[in-house]
Amino acid sequence: MESLLLASFVAAFVLATVHVFAGRLRRLNRLPRSRWLSMAGGVSVAYVFVHLLPELARGQAVMEGSDIWVLSYLEHHVYLLALLGLASFYGLERLIKEHRRHLPEHAESHAGVFWLHIAAFAIYNGLIGYLLIQGENSSLTTLVLYCVAMGLHFLVNDFALQNDHKGLFRRRGRWFLAAMPLAGWTLGLATEISELAVSALTAFVGGSIILNVLKEELPEERDSRFSAFLLGSVGYSVLLLSFQGN
Repeated sequence: MESLLLASFVAAFVLATVHVFAGRLRRLNRLPRSRWLSMAGGVSVAYVFVHLLPELARGQAVMEGSDIWVLSYLEHHVYLLALLGLASFYGLERLIKEHRRHLPEHAESHAGVFWLHIAAFAIYNGLIGYLLIQGENSSLTTLVLYCVAMGLHFLVNDFALQNDHKGLFRRRGRWFLAAMPLAGWTLGLATEISELAVSALTAFVGGSIILNVLKEELPEERDSRFSAFLLGSVGYSVLLLSFQGN
């Protein structure tokens, strides 16, 4: 148990370093979109569909047995929470893109818009760090698979946020986001939540991941690499399924 706890801390530290050092990989931040970022997005989506969605199915059974009237009222509550995560970040993305449309190409975002965006991703990163301990990572294997998928996802998010906020993100935002997986891990160490709450958080994070990956892959101007995205998603799916079979 202690070794798994230590491994989860190492995983939180690794996730934190992604935001610290991602800016040095400037060759990835170009058009047409780097095939490495497309592959990273494919890995993240594969993790959601092959690992998290089955967890959501189990979480649905937990919620259906709940005595909480709000949850018993909703027929597919866990999937609605995933939809809420997706819709929340979609609405935020539309706000940011509308804001950028009225700014010169290389101008930094206004402070209020910037901190709203960063605050949303800070909570998101904190939840991902929290689930390192409180989630379904009951073995070193599942913990490593989670860390790899979320680390690559953070890399995709980092370049998206740099494109949105320019130097303001590099100077301030990335440090704040880097601290949040460790903050979430610490909170997870200090508190314990019910299986119902874990299912709810997992659902919200899963829906958010899907939106945050696809919003970077789908726009035509990104000129994304479908072959790299497919390789990442298929390859990581095979890896996940091989470990699930053991």
